Amino acid sequence: QVQLVDSGGGLVQAGGSLRLSCAASGRTSNIYDLGWFRQAPAKEREFVASITWNGGSTNYADSVKGRFTISRDNGKIAVYLQMNDLEDEDAAVYYCAARNAGWTTWEYWGQGTQVIVSS
Repeated sequence: QVQLVDSGGGLVQAGGSLRLSCAASGRTSNIYDLGWFRQAPAKEREFVASITWNGGSTNYADSVKGRFTISRDNGKIAVYLQMNDLEDEDAAVYYCAARNAGWTTWEYWGQGTQVIVSS
């Protein structure tokens, strides 16, 4: 099994920046990709960004392209989300997630870290 611990959320003014972190532990050898999802009030959980662990290819939701950057740590199983130019619509609980090779669904989830954007 894989355990994910995400952190880095907080209160930020609109236009500001935050960097979220996610550390993976446990049976991480089969992880195919890592990603970030978010759930805003009164909305379903939505995909934000992902990165393939071995190849490093990335994927972003259209709403965050050009503002958010997902990256991986070369020294450990960790993933980050650099969020710039935050908007009111970015306020949500952000969840780190992991998916094994061959899986179509994301099976491992962090506990969530809250991002609050103030105008």
